Amino acid sequence: MIYHIEGKLVEKTPTYAVIDAAGVGYVMQISLNTFSKIGDTEKCKLFTEQVYVRDDMPRFFGFMDIAERNLFRQLVSVSGVGGTSALLMLSSLSSEEIQNAIVTGNVTLLKSVKGIGEKTAQRIIVDLKDKMGKGPVSSDFFLSSHNILKSEALSALVMLGFNKLSADKTLDKIIKTEGAGQSVEQLIKSALKSL
Repeated sequence: MIYHIEGKLVEKTPTYAVIDAAGVGYVMQISLNTFSKIGDTEKCKLFTEQVYVRDDMPRFFGFMDIAERNLFRQLVSVSGVGGTSALLMLSSLSSEEIQNAIVTGNVTLLKSVKGIGEKTAQRIIVDLKDKMGKGPVSSDFFLSSHNILKSEALSALVMLGFNKLSADKTLDKIIKTEGAGQSVEQLIKSALKSL
């Protein structure tokens, strides 16, 4: 499985991006959110996810940040929601709007996305509501709850002898103040200064 692809941005449209990494051009479907974040940069790094339409036909999706990819993964885990539908949701609504709609049971908002009917919207809410907690959520909640890099940094800090609870709180604080686009090494270094 490919975690991310980094290289020269060859082509970018509102629906896909082509990145040249070591002489191979990777075509990845993207959301409008990712399209906006890419901007006019020459080099680009996208976090990837593969969804198989058939056993022999993977489709690659690219995301500028891990939080959006994690939300995409949650959406495609729901029966009846494929990669295209999940990407359409992420293009039509912000990550925070989708999360809040799921947590508050807002079927109407989810139904406003083309191709998402009432039954699918209800299924998304039923399947994902408990995974997202109770009450309105922000991107900080989603990042701190589902960030793989954060959990790797936390494991390293615990192995170094730090208290898990205080290390966890410190990492949450760092992600909230400095953003989630940091590497594991950066998170650990910042945490070591604060612990």
